[in-house]
Amino acid sequence: MKIMAFGFLHMVLVLVIFACAYAAAEEQSRKTKQTYIVRMDKTSMPASFNDHSQWYAASLKSVSDSAEMLYTYNNAIHGFSTALTVEEAESLEQQSGILSVQPEVRYELHTTRTPEFLGIENTEAPLFPTSNQESDVIVGVFDTGVWPELKSFDDTGMGPVPRGWKGGCEVATTFLSSSCNRKLIGARFFSKGYELAIGSIDPKTESKSPRDDDGHGTHTSTTAAGSAVAGANLFGYASGIARGMATQARIAVYKVCWLGGCFSTDIVAAMDKAIEDGVHVISMSIGGGISEYYNDIIATAAFNATAQGIIVSCSAGNSGPDPGSLTNVAPWITTVGAGTLDRDFPAVVNLGNRRSYTGVSLYNGKPLPDSQLPLVYASNVSTESYGHLCMSNTLIPEKVAGKVVVCDRGSNARVEKGLEVRKAGGVGMILANTDSYGEELVADAHLLPTAAVGRKAGDAIKNYILSGHDPTATIGKVETNLGVQPSPVVAAFSSRGPNPLTPGILKPDLIAPGVNILAGWTGKAGPTGLENDTRHVSFNIISGTSMSCPHVSGLAALLKASHPEWSPAAIRSALMTTAYTTYKNGETIIDVASGIASTPFDLGAGHVNPVAALDPGLVYDATVDDYLSFLCALKYSSDQIKKATNRDFTCDSSKNYSTGDLNYPSFAVPLTTASGKGGGLGVSSTVKYTRTLTNVGTPATYKVVVSPSKVPSVKIVVEPESLAFNGAYEKKSYTVTFIATSMPSGSTSFAQLEWSDGKHSVRSPVAFTWT
Repeated sequence: MKIMAFGFLHMVLVLVIFACAYAAAEEQSRKTKQTYIVRMDKTSMPASFNDHSQWYAASLKSVSDSAEMLYTYNNAIHGFSTALTVEEAESLEQQSGILSVQPEVRYELHTTRTPEFLGIENTEAPLFPTSNQESDVIVGVFDTGVWPELKSFDDTGMGPVPRGWKGGCEVATTFLSSSCNRKLIGARFFSKGYELAIGSIDPKTESKSPRDDDGHGTHTSTTAAGSAVAGANLFGYASGIARGMATQARIAVYKVCWLGGCFSTDIVAAMDKAIEDGVHVISMSIGGGISEYYNDIIATAAFNATAQGIIVSCSAGNSGPDPGSLTNVAPWITTVGAGTLDRDFPAVVNLGNRRSYTGVSLYNGKPLPDSQLPLVYASNVSTESYGHLCMSNTLIPEKVAGKVVVCDRGSNARVEKGLEVRKAGGVGMILANTDSYGEELVADAHLLPTAAVGRKAGDAIKNYILSGHDPTATIGKVETNLGVQPSPVVAAFSSRGPNPLTPGILKPDLIAPGVNILAGWTGKAGPTGLENDTRHVSFNIISGTSMSCPHVSGLAALLKASHPEWSPAAIRSALMTTAYTTYKNGETIIDVASGIASTPFDLGAGHVNPVAALDPGLVYDATVDDYLSFLCALKYSSDQIKKATNRDFTCDSSKNYSTGDLNYPSFAVPLTTASGKGGGLGVSSTVKYTRTLTNVGTPATYKVVVSPSKVPSVKIVVEPESLAFNGAYEKKSYTVTFIATSMPSGSTSFAQLEWSDGKHSVRSPVAFTWT
């Protein structure tokens, strides 16, 4: 009995100690300062203050004597950022005129052939803007900075900087005023939030300036609007003329991403400044989590940029092929997924059983001998349960030395796997796709002979190893191969719909080239970005929706140059409704992850087709008021709308708002599975959407076609079935009624709605989901 009592008392004592330690840690956490963005209601400034900065300072002083403002925001949002304790933040949020006090959010990057593939190599064609028109457009790139010495930023033949430009070139130790020119007309850096979170920047590892230490920012900016450079290549691969989508457009760089990440305080400060500077396009290959629009500070900043006529283009993310893996889903943002080009870099794997499998690589060092070498699977030469992934210090050198090693893709960087094989004494690597990646092949500048192979080939090679007959292999030399078919295909990594936040808005909007893209690179890092990689290149080939986003940003700049009067929504509509979803043989674009036809959840409206987008015929336009009505449809309160938009707006209680009525170029129709006996199958529901088309072409009559003619479980009725436009910018509305039979939860169905006058085809994808 005494033993039991002692045991009970001991347990109580342990719990008390644990509780006290937890309380102490919690208390310490509340006393530790962290970074917040303070949203202010600009219209609520007391009359005792002369300007908003005085009010901001007084508000901050009322809760903290020591806190200082990092940034003040006047365009993208209203307010400031600062470091506060939890108690100070809670106290400040209770004050009058404070909309919200939001913790700092960390974001991550979504890390020559393209013009020909997209059909824009001949910019002298009638539809394209003139050089003077194009040079008036400014693309703001938010990324890791710029390497200004590259030929991609050559300003030869360019005229004076546009008159409306208010930006500048920030001078620092590693960045001179001469780094900017008539091509690269602006370069700024934003590090206050980053340094507060991570610590002071070490000049030995990072440049506290607009200079790019990573390469990602230089790659995206030159993809969007780099000047044409003859003879561009990576180790002789992909040789040709490298050029951005809008070669005559100006570039303004906003460095918001550092080696330790990208922080919301810095991103919003950059967007605030870009609006003031006068950019026309904002390109951001950056993403984070999903939150309601009134809590998404980047979405709010993008809303206010859009309200100023600025096109905001963002990457969809690299979390595919998982469904609902998108980021940057606000309807005022153009969300871009990734597809492939018709170019690859084949490397053939020859096995000892005389079987051959073709993979890809960008390795350019000493090749393996033609003779066969011992072949092992990483899982069999590791002491770890996850040894098949070739992660750091997981391979046994005695079992790897002198051999070719098969590593599975996933978890760590592809090039890091090869580095681990080399470190363990391996002489080559076969990088095998797993189910998640399917047959997607991504080429990398590996540090040892490597071939990346698809899932089927990878499985076959591993089965050969398991046969136990002294498996051997060698890897052939890499080549450049053009005209690869089918192309494009949807990249496996490209994030997918349905929209996890607003199922009634279809995302991504479209896809663009994002696999094995050649563009400019930093002189600070090797092509793999690894510390051990001491190679220096002017151009690099990398993949990600980070690469597809600037393609669309540059194409948006082309459309802005051709049609300066078009709104951001009109430009997005032109890009979406002219996108294509099928190959020339009529087959639907393939999703490489599954190996079957893609759906609108994979590629949105389709693959971008810039030549057609220059003359779309009709567009789905949208205004700030349309977006406000959309937020009303989400049942947002006036306070929530204020946080999401910086605007005072009260929803009309007499109106029946619907997310489906936002004048979007695509249709997403979420349907509810009927409950009851038998799951309610057979019970029908009716949904009606309204859309308005604006004529941006010549007078014409458009007729509608829905395909397929019979959509499983859904009847689609469009009224009227024809629209006659008599003049430019005339508007006509129509309704679409969807009569759907209840289906099991998780079911999907797809269709396409197309208006055509015989010359133009204005296509909209339709996606149905039952939940």
